[in-house]
Amino acid sequence: MDENKKVLFIINKYSGAGYQSGVEGRILARCAELNLEPSIEFTQGRGHAIELARQAAISKQFEVVFAVGGDGTVNEVAQGIATTQQIMGILPKGSGNGLARHLGIPMNFKRSLDYMGSTSIVSMDSFTVNDHLSVNVSGIGFDGHVANLFGKNGNRGFWGYSKLVLKEFFRYQEFNGKILIDDHPYDLPAFIIAFANSSQFGNNTRIAPQASVCDGILDVSFIRKVPVYQALGFAGKMFTGQLEHSAYVIIKPGKRISLSFDTPMPYHIDGEGMEPTRDFIIQIKPTSIRMLVPTHVRDC
Repeated sequence: MDENKKVLFIINKYSGAGYQSGVEGRILARCAELNLEPSIEFTQGRGHAIELARQAAISKQFEVVFAVGGDGTVNEVAQGIATTQQIMGILPKGSGNGLARHLGIPMNFKRSLDYMGSTSIVSMDSFTVNDHLSVNVSGIGFDGHVANLFGKNGNRGFWGYSKLVLKEFFRYQEFNGKILIDDHPYDLPAFIIAFANSSQFGNNTRIAPQASVCDGILDVSFIRKVPVYQALGFAGKMFTGQLEHSAYVIIKPGKRISLSFDTPMPYHIDGEGMEPTRDFIIQIKPTSIRMLVPTHVRDC
C-alpha cells in the first residue's frame, strides 16, 4: 500500500466474543508505523456498516475501508462498496471469519495488523440470494435453521455454535425441492444446500474445498443428513478439506440457481439468519469487489 494514504476502519464491537479494550490503540499505532492516516467508525446497529461503507466509497477519500468484525460485518461493508472502485480489507474479530480465513488473512489480531501494509488486491466475486448480497457462503436448510437461532440466547462463539448444532441436529429433517442450476434440473434430497463463493463457513469448516472467489462460479454443495455413527469421519473430511470425497455430499458448479419449495425454508446470508421463504434465485456477480489480501496470497 502507498504511504500517507487515508484508511477507514468500521468496527463492530459486538462481533465474536465481544469488544476488547486496546483494539483502537493497536490499530492507530500500526497505522503510524505504516504512514497511514486512519479514521475509525463504530457501528451502532445492524445495517449501519453498510451506510458507513457506502459513504466512504462515494467520498473516494479512503485508500482502503477495513471491516473490523466477523462475517456479518464483512458482508455489510461489502454491500456498501460492491461494484465501486473502493478497496476493502478485513481485520477478523468474529466467531467464524470464513472469508478472512479463505483469503489467508491472519486470525491473530497483531499479525492481521501487519497485513494492512500489503499492496496485493484481487477482484473477487460476490453473489446474490434473492437480491441480498453474499460474499462468503450462504445456505438453505439446517444451517439456515441454526443461524436463525444462533446468538439469541447470547451464547456466541465456536462452542456455543457447536452445542446448538448438536441440540438441533436430531430434530431437523431432510427436504426436497425443485432445483435448477444453469437451467439443468436436479432432484437431490438435502439436509443443507450451501452456496459457496469461498471454501468455508468459518473455523476451517470447508463446505466446498475447491471453491474460489475469483473464478466467476459458485460451488453448490448438497449435503445429506449424516448418520450419527458416521459423524466423526464426516467432520474429519470437513476440517481437512476432503468433503467432496464424502458419500453424503454432491457439489455442482453454477452461475445461476433457482429453487422452489412447498413450504418456507430457513436460510442464511453469510451466517446471518433470514426470514424463511419458498422461492430462491441465486446469481454470481463476477469481479464485483476489490479486496486487499496478504502479499503472499496468489490463489483466491
